[in-house]
Amino acid sequence: MTIGDSRAFLLELFRSAVAAADPARCLPPHLPPAPRGRTVVVGGGKAAAAMARAVEDHWDGPLSGLVVTRYGHGLACRRIEVIEAAHPVPDSAGQAAAARMLELVHGLNPDDLVLALVSGGGSALLSAPAAGVSLADKQQVTRALLRSGAGIHEINCVRSHLSAIKGGRLGAAAAPARLVSLILSDVPGDDPAVVASGPTLPDPRTRAEARAVLERHRIEAPPAVLAWLNDPRSETPKPGDPAFAGAGATIVASARVSLDAAASSARERGIAALVLGDRIEGEAREVALVLAAIARSCAADGIPLAPPCVILSGGETTVTVRGKGRGGRNAEFLLAAALALDATPGIHAIACDTDGIDGSEENAGALIAPDTLARARCAGLDAAARLADNDAYGFFAELGDLVVTGPTRTNVNDFRAILVEARRL
Repeated sequence: MTIGDSRAFLLELFRSAVAAADPARCLPPHLPPAPRGRTVVVGGGKAAAAMARAVEDHWDGPLSGLVVTRYGHGLACRRIEVIEAAHPVPDSAGQAAAARMLELVHGLNPDDLVLALVSGGGSALLSAPAAGVSLADKQQVTRALLRSGAGIHEINCVRSHLSAIKGGRLGAAAAPARLVSLILSDVPGDDPAVVASGPTLPDPRTRAEARAVLERHRIEAPPAVLAWLNDPRSETPKPGDPAFAGAGATIVASARVSLDAAASSARERGIAALVLGDRIEGEAREVALVLAAIARSCAADGIPLAPPCVILSGGETTVTVRGKGRGGRNAEFLLAAALALDATPGIHAIACDTDGIDGSEENAGALIAPDTLARARCAGLDAAARLADNDAYGFFAELGDLVVTGPTRTNVNDFRAILVEARRL
């Protein structure tokens, strides 16, 4: 393959992964039967608007409701209201939407159905602060957690215990109506109680664990946050709570499904595919060292897979921000991988977030090739210095190697593919 062919191939794999998690494709088979009473739709996340439209397109009978999604990720729906709000740091629009959802599910009866549409990003978008905690307090804690290198399970543990709607509180408020949650998972392991901090499901995590996360990552939380986490009222509803009797939850799409779709696409092209899994976590630059070593082993020794082959993985890496640059975790992964590969011939890679947004930037991710470092030197770019400054976005922007898709309106987290070409004789 030429470099252009390799880039096109990797982009094709990414499109296959995103298409497999399109709500229009994956959600309709899981819709429940219509109830005798009302159907109320609520939900939040980057895929919420597309999920709402998929429900409307396949639902027989009346329904109403409200979902919240990230700015720019909305879609027009006929019967379900779609509100846009801020992500990853919450704002007042998300706070107002969350308050309205709690009102919508209040006072329902056992003949009614609450259909909850939950996807990644919902933790920030469903921003209803707990008693005594202000929106500014939540914003401060969220910013600190995002810069700390904390994992998504840790961050969502704190978020659920600082919320009036997450950690199962929306689900408890919906009782005694029948509750069905359709979930598009963006978390490693696909635990439905972790996606969007589990607004409709009982929460096995404790307020003590939330306090421990803040302590472990040396987060200086506002006094109101610490006071609330020391208050027994901050404990979330737990498994076995009768409010959730009969509640159902289904994962309608996940990273594994998308990785398998990409693997099938590669094999159709005659390229062997190795799926390392969808649970890869850790610092982006450290994960890059491991995956780069696997790719070099394939290139040199045909272990664990002989080229031509592609190494696929998902999950959610983290970035501990120490510099002043711009860049999401996928761009940081690729910059570290380029340095680790050190222009090894025949190895190309893509890393993108399936929602189309790498962190808080407008790109989904980026691409690297064997000539990445050489082109960078010609452009006067110091790759190692840019990595130290957490400026992977700036690095790839100057090279023209960003992947920009716009909002995909789905979210099964990170997608990484490393192509190892056959040796040229």
